[in-house]
Amino acid sequence: MVEFKIIHKDKHTRARAGILKTPHGKIETPVFMPVGTKATVKTMTAEELKKIDVRIILSNAYHLYLRPGHDLIKEAGGLHEFMHWDGPILTDSGGFQVFSLSEMREVTEDGVEFRSVIDGSTHFFTPEKVIEIEEAIGADIIMVLDEPTGYPVEKEYAEAAVRRTFEWAKRCKNSQKTDQALFGVVQGGTYEDLRKMSAELTVELDFPGYAIGGLSVGEPHSVMFEVLDYTVPVLPNSRPRYVMGLGNPTSLIESVSLGVDMFDCVLPTRIARNGLALTTVGKVNIRNAKYARDFSPLDPGHDCYVCGNYTRAYIRHLVQSNEILGSRLLTWHNLAYLIDVMRGAREAILEDRFVEFRDAYLTKHEKEFGLV
Repeated sequence: MVEFKIIHKDKHTRARAGILKTPHGKIETPVFMPVGTKATVKTMTAEELKKIDVRIILSNAYHLYLRPGHDLIKEAGGLHEFMHWDGPILTDSGGFQVFSLSEMREVTEDGVEFRSVIDGSTHFFTPEKVIEIEEAIGADIIMVLDEPTGYPVEKEYAEAAVRRTFEWAKRCKNSQKTDQALFGVVQGGTYEDLRKMSAELTVELDFPGYAIGGLSVGEPHSVMFEVLDYTVPVLPNSRPRYVMGLGNPTSLIESVSLGVDMFDCVLPTRIARNGLALTTVGKVNIRNAKYARDFSPLDPGHDCYVCGNYTRAYIRHLVQSNEILGSRLLTWHNLAYLIDVMRGAREAILEDRFVEFRDAYLTKHEKEFGLV
């Protein structure tokens, strides 16, 4: 099981700095978790992730079930052994695929039938099956099966999804045989009464941590923050709070101020493969012709391996030439940047200057990152 301890709270916001202890190490919060959907953070080795101080990564039970199979991963000694990562791991249940693969699945009260993204074969995910898969994979933190909804969504459907998610959460908890930390998930779309109902119901089940799902699915940022503002206070102060699928830097900082501790998103790795860097001077599209003879660092204001050794001109050349190293270097930098942003937020909380940190960061970057 995990143990969460709040070290310090900001005096003016809900921001808090904590330590989340897991069987594979301690995690300082607030924290950004790089996504390694298929047992790899794309283009990065475990050693490289440790160099940029990644404390925990996320993988996906749905994709690992399809390939290579949870039984094979169990045979290999669990996901930690299989992917050569000795730090903490969190696995998503496949709940996000209920949203992202909406044309390839059918939701029932008993579970979700998916058509495989690999070969079109059908697979039925019940809460019990999901727990079986996640227990075989062996992550430190595992998620209940939930039903996220998109934006906009009719209230009647959102309420039905809340009730299904709650019933599935009960079944997940009842079927669990290991001591992995099983987190509950709050749904409810952008409806305040449904969000509060979902949070209250989920808290009744007494999970060691709580995720807020169904956000960053197309709603305006202002609406997302409204949802967090009235949802977070319903969750226990003593448990970690996790917003799923959020990686926009300015949104991370604002969400920290609302009391969120954990985040994950494919954004930094995905945009890297498209030639986009997150930097201290805003977004840099390295494909832009103006960087062809720019021999300055990728981000002059950032201290990472990439910025200390490679120029914008060289990285642009790699990207324009479709060289894998280009994606690797941009991925390395983007992840290091977000890890450093979270470290800066934590340090500001501990030193009682978080409001100044937040305001300065948002003032500088709201235009550059506000629409990422």
